[in-house]
Amino acid sequence: MKNPFHHHHDDHSTHETSADGIDRRGFLECMAWAGTGVLWMMTGGVLKSYGMSQMIDKTTGGIKKGLLIPKSDFSFVQISDSHIGFNKAANPDVLGTLNAAIAKINNMPTAPSFVLHTGDLTHLAQADEFDILEQALKSVKTEKIFYVPGEHDVTDNGKLYLERYGKGTLGDGWYSFDSHGTHFIGLVNVTNHVDGGLGYIGAAQLKWLENDLKPLSNSTPIVVFAHIPLWAIYPQWGWGTDDSAQALALLKRFGSVSVLNGHIHQTIQKVEGNITFHTANSTAFPQPAPGAAPSPGPMKVPAEKLRGLLGLTSVNYMEHNHTLAITDTPLMEADKTTGQQ
Repeated sequence: MKNPFHHHHDDHSTHETSADGIDRRGFLECMAWAGTGVLWMMTGGVLKSYGMSQMIDKTTGGIKKGLLIPKSDFSFVQISDSHIGFNKAANPDVLGTLNAAIAKINNMPTAPSFVLHTGDLTHLAQADEFDILEQALKSVKTEKIFYVPGEHDVTDNGKLYLERYGKGTLGDGWYSFDSHGTHFIGLVNVTNHVDGGLGYIGAAQLKWLENDLKPLSNSTPIVVFAHIPLWAIYPQWGWGTDDSAQALALLKRFGSVSVLNGHIHQTIQKVEGNITFHTANSTAFPQPAPGAAPSPGPMKVPAEKLRGLLGLTSVNYMEHNHTLAITDTPLMEADKTTGQQ
């Protein structure tokens, strides 16, 4: 099958373009625009997601005029897959696009209570890559940043990652915390990860999870975050977790469960009973839609295509007919028809 993302040089763009017709500056601008975080708002135990790129006015950098941002008990931002150290053509400036995502977080009308980073902080788990990430994230206006590792962060068996982010965590870096009446659980599913293989939680962590959930009442809202998706998006590419069913069985009794992941560099959402699954875009580079290319990996796309691929919409995964229907969680806009503000 021909790769639908292959770009032929048929546009006579006057910008400075590389040999394959990609305007580098335009690409970085779009990438920075689209690979933004997800703003999560919790209202009465229900978690709703908003693509931050939808909320921000591209020209001013501020919130769009006429947007009514819903009241919430608290909010937090999820970012993912910053891949500091990556420098191939799909994004020659991953720090630039991460900084653009940070600028958008700092432009939110109310600062998020905290930020969740769902893994692949770095590309090769090098000390200098962790340093660069840490320096960049110091500028985020928020009280705390929580992390889980991606498979790229544990190529040294997680030694550096745990030294830096493992304080107070158990095992390979898993932990839980409470905020605003909500119970958050950070799972690690990248240990023993084989390239292209499925995520794996493991018996010790599952046992810990069971004990961690025991004292909680069924009405406690739960948010689980881990790097590799906890549902089978596309197992052929390793986009799923081997033993996720055991973890999800432990979460069945709770009324409100949200599972936040990264790894696949695109927004796909699925609701199954009481559990909402949501993967986030990467701040670094897109990957092809499930099965749309011979294999997963950094996808080089022309700037004008990129905006449509990254972060402006969420994709609703329809289990029954295996099609991906694109949906939005649009924010309410002031009534345009009557001209009322």
